[in-house]
Amino acid sequence: MSDDKADIKGGDNAQTVAAGQLRAFIERIERLEDEKATIALDIKEIYAEMKGTGFDTKAVRTIVRMRKKDTAELQEEMAMLELYGTALGMGCFG
Repeated sequence: MSDDKADIKGGDNAQTVAAGQLRAFIERIERLEDEKATIALDIKEIYAEMKGTGFDTKAVRTIVRMRKKDTAELQEEMAMLELYGTALGMGCFG
């Protein structure tokens, strides 16, 4: 019987450690989610400021997305756009 009590007690410690570790992970995620929301708000304010200065924010968002891509991926995407645009008779592609 004393062995059973030791196993149960050891299990409780493991559960306590796991619960504490889980809580720490969740709290870290919550802090990062708060930071992410703050950053998103900052970005929104920058776009509003740009719009107020006369910049086309849709074009700027497209450029930001394009700059995230590596050169080969961007070139492939641009080639597809040109191919499809030309096939559809859109003058802006050549």
